[in-house]
Amino acid sequence: MAELYRFLSTYEGVIYFVLALGGLFALRWLWSSWREWQEAVFGLEREFARRRLARALAAVVIILLLGLGEFAVASFVIPSLPASVFLFTPTVQLLTTPQGTLSPDLATPPAQTPLPTTPAEETGCVSGKLAFTSPRNGDEVSGIVVLEGTVDIPRFGFYKYEVAPHGSDLWAAVSAGRLVVREGELGRWDTTELAPGDYDLRLVAVDNEGNALPPCVITVRVKGE
Repeated sequence: MAELYRFLSTYEGVIYFVLALGGLFALRWLWSSWREWQEAVFGLEREFARRRLARALAAVVIILLLGLGEFAVASFVIPSLPASVFLFTPTVQLLTTPQGTLSPDLATPPAQTPLPTTPAEETGCVSGKLAFTSPRNGDEVSGIVVLEGTVDIPRFGFYKYEVAPHGSDLWAAVSAGRLVVREGELGRWDTTELAPGDYDLRLVAVDNEGNALPPCVITVRVKGE
């Protein structure tokens, strides 16, 4: 069902165009069938014309119902859905997981993975549009971390924030939001199940057409409890 909602939201404009095109053909068919039925003289001829008219009318009604269904879903159902429905990445790898299911890479003790003394530079962050304000690049964090920042882009759709061990591409979604945020709380991140070390944290904004902008990426250090 989530895939269906994502499809209806992403291709809303295309769906309306296809339905409008189909509606024009159906109306033309209905008008032609109506004229044939009106002009038919013989009983058998009128019966065939009536059947064509009924099929044309059914096609018009079906297209109308599909259009109303798309409008109802796009206008009322999708806006009420949690933003997690629109996440395309796994949500379990770096969250609190049951009874030791963290991967060996994430549970590696710091003694086996020396931490860099100089944090990597943040990338893709734009003040006032897409940026973290807390924590900042190079900060140390622990426990439940409140993430703050700004997500304010043209044609805003939703945002999500993800985390990965520093230098890797094993991104996992933490959470998401469907409202514009200006120097406010983006969400929370539970670091209690992570091995101490450096992690990349990225903020991804997606417009209302499903296009993801270049993410804002910072590096933070998770301290042991």
